[in-house]
Amino acid sequence: MAASQPNVLLVHCHDLGRYLGCYGVDVETPNVDALAAGGVLFENHFGTAPQCSPSRGSLLTGRYPHVNGLMGLAHGNWELHPAERILPQYLDEAGYETHLFGLQHISQDTDRLGYEYVHSERNLYPGVSPAVHQVNRAGNVTDVLTEFLETEAFDAPFFASVGFFELHRVEEPNGRYGFERDHYDGADPDDVSPLSYLPDRRGIRQDLAEMHGMVGAIDEAMGRIHRCLIETGLEDETLLVFTTEHGIAFPRAKGTCYNPGIEAALIVSHPEIASGGRRVDDLVSNVDVLPTILDVLDISIPDAVDGRSVKSLLSGDSGEGREELFAEMTWHDMYNPIRAIRTERFKYIRNFWYLPRVYLPRDVFASEAGREVREAYGVPLRPFEELYDLREGPTETENVVNEPRYSEHRRNLATRLHEWMVETDDPLLDGPVPPADFDEIMTWPGDDPG
Repeated sequence: MAASQPNVLLVHCHDLGRYLGCYGVDVETPNVDALAAGGVLFENHFGTAPQCSPSRGSLLTGRYPHVNGLMGLAHGNWELHPAERILPQYLDEAGYETHLFGLQHISQDTDRLGYEYVHSERNLYPGVSPAVHQVNRAGNVTDVLTEFLETEAFDAPFFASVGFFELHRVEEPNGRYGFERDHYDGADPDDVSPLSYLPDRRGIRQDLAEMHGMVGAIDEAMGRIHRCLIETGLEDETLLVFTTEHGIAFPRAKGTCYNPGIEAALIVSHPEIASGGRRVDDLVSNVDVLPTILDVLDISIPDAVDGRSVKSLLSGDSGEGREELFAEMTWHDMYNPIRAIRTERFKYIRNFWYLPRVYLPRDVFASEAGREVREAYGVPLRPFEELYDLREGPTETENVVNEPRYSEHRRNLATRLHEWMVETDDPLLDGPVPPADFDEIMTWPGDDPG
């Protein structure tokens, strides 16, 4: 198979951010580290949203959440606009077989996604029931995938989306959200390194220690997948992409547009296209992944795609990284409208609603880590503007928006953010965005919905 027509194996997981050894975190991930050592790792890859469905929608459409319509969680009745097209549809038209393994979480209607083969029935939301996340654990999904790779006779190149349940928190009988410490082998809380952007407290360490068990499950699965590609002779014919949608499920991470909320891993591996263990420090958004894959496969990139190809960065060339990238949030388990712009040095965040200082999604709020900080984060009102000098304060804890020496930077970033919202026809410019089921909510019993 020619390098211009490789198989594409897209592996993605929940709530991982960049919590991996190859990104400098004190956690053992030898298999993912080995994948990065032989491929290309993107140091500054960010999602378009600090939450699952909107960011995943951007990954698979190459368009921002408010552009493709997926501004909230798929199981919360948010859907892509009817005319939106996603990666498996583009590849199907190019002659690829398309397969879905494990979770997807961008539509309640799997048929809407256009996969030719669906290898998992329970593929939407990881927190609905134990049966759902049991089927979609990394080990179980990998069992199905490796059997497919070992036994299938490939008459055409294939695209496979492979979704793992981990690192999603699970609600326990006592209402606490944790990382299933009885199922995964975690670490000792005394041995984990604290997070730079949170206080070093026992509950936070306990959650991190539990989470290490899920990280290990993902790493083991990636090792099995990589070995299977080698043993079946498919490694030379397969573009392997490993990514996640947003940051870890901790305060000031998931659900926020701070760097720990929107940071995402991106590792690409192929002997000819992406190899050598290079580390790319250019800014890259996950809307760029779809056009990059299409470009690698010599498939025309639609004009409607918001992202840009960074194919040249895979081969070591320069010049295709971003000067700026954008992130957003509109709905999660509550209305939380935020828009943000990030450059190499600065982060500017515009908040559009009266909300607590730091938003905590339900699973974070009810966690041990959340209990450690929610009184401090839940009471003060959030400022409408936030500006952070990432060079002087990388943890984004000192808002410098009102400091005179940053006034020009604030004006420039605020102007550019507004221009982007206008360019992309952001509905937030017209006022509050109603929930996805607004029409149903506003219809009284007995009313004629027509």
